[in-house]
Amino acid sequence: MRDVNTFRENVLLAIERITGDAAIDSGPEQALWRVTRTLPSLMGDSAAAAIPGNLAPGVIPASASTMFMLTPDQKHHLIVAPVNFPPEQHYEKVVITLGHPGHVASTRRGFLLRDTSHHESFVKILQTFRGASAMLVPMSWKNTYLGTLICASSVRNTFSEIDMSAMHAFAGLTAALWIGHGGPAWLKTLDYSRFPERTDESAPSPR
Repeated sequence: MRDVNTFRENVLLAIERITGDAAIDSGPEQALWRVTRTLPSLMGDSAAAAIPGNLAPGVIPASASTMFMLTPDQKHHLIVAPVNFPPEQHYEKVVITLGHPGHVASTRRGFLLRDTSHHESFVKILQTFRGASAMLVPMSWKNTYLGTLICASSVRNTFSEIDMSAMHAFAGLTAALWIGHGGPAWLKTLDYSRFPERTDESAPSPR
């Protein structure tokens, strides 16, 4: 059985470490990586893979995290600070309406997908593995939508309400780090014509 008290303590310690480390980072993406490198090993029930039916045949337990940041033209999410994504998806532009990140952008509401097979609208954006369980939480600052924090697992029923509660805390922290490090201004310096664009589950257009 999962030890919820230990999880809460680990979340608190992770937030303490991340805030200290991110304070001395050189830029916004470096600060965001503090969060995305923490979430895959922190979030979820590690015993979920041992429960029959949670791991599809031939699938290896894996997890990933990233930020889908709203681009200045508000037409795309930009994949920033990805962990366990293929290199070619770093700075991939994902059309703002695609999949559950699109739902988050339009509703400003987070989503807990315990088992993505139960959601017909689920779109496979991560190309390392198919997310079988996922959490998506909006990041905002002064009522302005900044993007979506995402954590996914290849194992069904990995995430629960306690993980979702922690995700909201990390999303708030991430928004503060992003603003503090000048993330919106940094986004305006990027050459978006160089980045591939994804409009559906198929391969994206090249850079």
